Amino acid sequence: MKIGDKVVMNDKYYVSKENKGKVWTVRSKPWKCCGQLVVLLEGKSGGYAVDGLDIVGDSNA
Repeated sequence: MKIGDKVVMNDKYYVSKENKGKVWTVRSKPWKCCGQLVVLLEGKSGGYAVDGLDIVGDSNA
């Protein structure tokens, strides 16, 4: 996962109705937080677990 990737939250963790299906843009490189690999998402505060995200489309297009 890299900066600029478009992602959606999968069902590994609880996702609110308002965030289900929403496309987010990754705004940081992954880093470890409390033993979990996380990234920052545009429009969301704090890190979000990488394994709770699925990449959509091709961000290199």
